[in-house]
Amino acid sequence: MSFKGEHFPKDVILFAVYFYLRYPVSYQDLQEIMQERGVDVDDATLNRWVIEYSPLLAEEARKRKTSTSRSWRVDETHHKVKGRWMYQYRAVDKHGKTLDFMLSEQRDEAAAEAFFKQAVGNNGVPEKVVIDKSDANQAGLLNVDLILFFLGFWPLIEILQVKYLNNIIEQDHRFIKKITRPKKGFKAFHSASVDLQGIEVAHMIRKRQFGQTDLPPFQQFATLAA
Repeated sequence: MSFKGEHFPKDVILFAVYFYLRYPVSYQDLQEIMQERGVDVDDATLNRWVIEYSPLLAEEARKRKTSTSRSWRVDETHHKVKGRWMYQYRAVDKHGKTLDFMLSEQRDEAAAEAFFKQAVGNNGVPEKVVIDKSDANQAGLLNVDLILFFLGFWPLIEILQVKYLNNIIEQDHRFIKKITRPKKGFKAFHSASVDLQGIEVAHMIRKRQFGQTDLPPFQQFATLAA
């Protein structure tokens, strides 16, 4: 991950990005925090760092996470973007380990199908997926099942719609909402998407998904940029 051309050291940039993604602070709060540590940086620069580096860190996190179960839990939570509700699709395994995430402007069959395709592409084919009573989610997953069938995958993914089995992901949403709520909404879809990708990475570190439990959380985050 290149930091060439930046006017601040790599560790300073990563510390600022990590702090914003891990804690419920605004860019103005973070600007004050950095100034208290002797780093004079404006909130626009902090925003640029988060937008630039969060997707790269999320890509590395997907590659480097430890093995996960083939029994998935999938659900959506919502965020306000430009005054509109938009939907973050999320998947965890039966142990609560993060598998994948995607922000969508819609909550419908097409969005659900796109997310399941992404999750399967990044994590392999699951044995079973637990979803809520959403017809759109069921239809999207059935579409992916059909594609896998024609590609020669067998047996098909088992689809379960059992509410109590999805409690684990509904509880997991709470960390994401805890971080995003003080940020008072997002101003654009792209910035919301990359912020949420980075927040998911910080949450994965919190859940010890990178097998580096001897390292402090920030050092685990910095390792992703190595």
